[in-house]
Amino acid sequence: MFSLSGLSVALALAVVPPITAALKEGECEVCVSFLGKFYQSLKDNNVNFNNAEIETAIIKFCKDAKGKENRFCYYIGATSDAATKIINEVSKPLSHHVPVEKICEKLKKKDSQICELKYDKQLDLSTVDLKKLKVKDLKKILEDWGESCKGCAEKSDFIRKITELMPKYAPAAAKARTEL
Repeated sequence: MFSLSGLSVALALAVVPPITAALKEGECEVCVSFLGKFYQSLKDNNVNFNNAEIETAIIKFCKDAKGKENRFCYYIGATSDAATKIINEVSKPLSHHVPVEKICEKLKKKDSQICELKYDKQLDLSTVDLKKLKVKDLKKILEDWGESCKGCAEKSDFIRKITELMPKYAPAAAKARTEL
């Protein structure tokens, strides 16, 4: 028979690091940002903090979500085409005013994809050399503006379209570029 003294058990437990699920810096950025904005909108609109009203509000809030935020809504089941529905994992803690970081930690355990979502890096249009960007990045700029480039075949066509639309969508960048 094998027996351990109290000291050896204490030493064995001290060697094993505690398991924590706290989020690291920059982890779950879409989840934390989106839920932070959503929680603030609930407070601003004086919504009654109960599960049903929060679920209704998040579904409505997700209708306007684009890009990575729309993907987050899909993962939690707040879009009409979602395959799973874990929206109650958001609404219930929010009804008790649990911090969004803690909610995202729990969501990470349910579906790790949620915390893998990252926002695309924003380009500084006032200083970036459009000629050095890839066509994919040029298309992304137009897509973010809700525009497309019909008949664009060459990289120069996309650059021309962006510089043409820049005063409308990024006036500060357009002004800075003309001053160079």
